[in-house]
Amino acid sequence: MRLHLVTDTRPGKNPIETVAAALKAGFDVIQVRPEDHVTDREAYELTRRVLAMCRELGRTCLVNDRLHIALAAGADGGHVGADDLPVAAARRILGPGAILGATARDPQTARRAVADGASYLGVGPAFATTTKAGLPAAIGPEGVRAVAEAVDVPVVAIGGVTAARAGELYAAGAHAVAVVGAVSGAEDPYAAAMEFTR
Repeated sequence: MRLHLVTDTRPGKNPIETVAAALKAGFDVIQVRPEDHVTDREAYELTRRVLAMCRELGRTCLVNDRLHIALAAGADGGHVGADDLPVAAARRILGPGAILGATARDPQTARRAVADGASYLGVGPAFATTTKAGLPAAIGPEGVRAVAEAVDVPVVAIGGVTAARAGELYAAGAHAVAVVGAVSGAEDPYAAAMEFTR
């Protein structure tokens, strides 16, 4: 059971507090996802802080979308979504040794991303979510299963993931689940993060 936390940098959110809670609860990977309004300088500073927290505990730090920030900060790798750089181009930028995640929601896209150099796949939205605007319809556990069975890299289910729903995603073949709102939107982020470890 592996857990990714994706940061929420929307106004009013406290990504550092949420990251600290998730790491304390035992989350394995922190993905820094800067919203569009976040400047590169702010994204760099946030990544440096998160990376220092991850390094202290031997955890992994990735940066979504902004690969130059991942490189500049010395993160472990990055993640590209459907509207970001193509996977092959992202792999050239990050180099052969970095972790590179790619978004996929069907087996064909998934196989192409792996062939182009993806280390793992972010698959979803598994369930409906309000954390990110403009997402396609949820694919459910069966959609996650279809991708997991098509590739030989880890599949990370994302989108509307709650502690109550995580089990069915692992059962569908997800190597890990990625969490945003279930922790960042909680009154007590640590208690919310701990729910995923029970």
